[in-house]
Amino acid sequence: MNEQTNRNRIIIKTSIIGIVANAILAGFKAVIGTATNSIAIVMDALNNLSDALSSIITIVGTRLAGKAPDRHHPLGHGRYEDLTAMVIAVIVLYAGITAFQESVKNILSPETPSYSNVSLIIVGAAVAVKLLLGRYVKSVGIKINSESLIASGSDALFDSIISISTLVAAGIYIVSGVSLEAYLGALIAVFIIKAGIDMLRENISKILGERADSRLTKEIKDTILEIDGISGAYDLLLHSYGPNTVIGEVHIEVPDTFTAATIDEMTRQIQEKVYNKYGIAIATVGVYSMNTTDDKALRIKSDITRFVMSEEFVLQMHGFYLDEENMLMLFDIIVDFDAPDRMQVRDNILDKIKSKYPEYEVKITIDLDVSD
Repeated sequence: MNEQTNRNRIIIKTSIIGIVANAILAGFKAVIGTATNSIAIVMDALNNLSDALSSIITIVGTRLAGKAPDRHHPLGHGRYEDLTAMVIAVIVLYAGITAFQESVKNILSPETPSYSNVSLIIVGAAVAVKLLLGRYVKSVGIKINSESLIASGSDALFDSIISISTLVAAGIYIVSGVSLEAYLGALIAVFIIKAGIDMLRENISKILGERADSRLTKEIKDTILEIDGISGAYDLLLHSYGPNTVIGEVHIEVPDTFTAATIDEMTRQIQEKVYNKYGIAIATVGVYSMNTTDDKALRIKSDITRFVMSEEFVLQMHGFYLDEENMLMLFDIIVDFDAPDRMQVRDNILDKIKSKYPEYEVKITIDLDVSD
């Protein structure tokens, strides 16, 4: 059994546990809520059903994400897991909005609850089960890097907080005769709505494409620089197509004396080392040629670097090459996203260079600030 198959089995098994537990809890709470005339307990039962739905969606998403790559989706279907997590975030948001609406209705038209010791004990036991279930599902999700399980576990933990508020309100009512159930429900519903929005925003961000983890990109570049002959690694871009499918591309800087055969061997070393160490497939390796035999080129590079890095919003310059035969100067710059006009930054640099080196044609490529 391969790692991906085992991961999918763990997700499905954990989700089934969630479905069974939530279905049982929903049945108990529905009976108790109806018997005690408690809108909060009835809403809690509905929340358990929404959690069961979240687990069902997780299973469906895992099945879809586990499909083998095909002609139309050559990199697989792993992003279904991100879509699944987003759907669960919507469920959390909906549950919060619904709980808030029902709480407001109960504030405007209050009903007198009639709690019994038995009902409170059962609800208390349900809270304990829900807390344990939520922590279990979320911890499994973190362990196997499943966003949908993490979202489902978070949903369960939010619902357990609602249940705790019901118990607190019941205790206050029994002691003082004051019913705060609806007010506590409304307050907690607001926190759940916020959590749902945060979960939704986070998953949308992942689907759109987030900046890669800074520590990871620095480690990958350091790994590449361990290969003899490579003097620089730049523009590392990682594309995530699911929890276990990451495709990368990078530019390397090598001496202008290297042959195509040498560079080909380097490229294969990069792909092998990065995949073996990080599980990331480097699909594309771009090459910058570095002047090594022309002292004049080295002096000009130092001068150009000073011009470039003195310009506001420039984060980095790399890939400098001087083609003396064709009087051509080439290099790339990374401009901060905060720059009001990225093209103007480039034009400012061009003006400075041409004022000192008018005899050269200068080509500047603006690279995106995609990684640290």
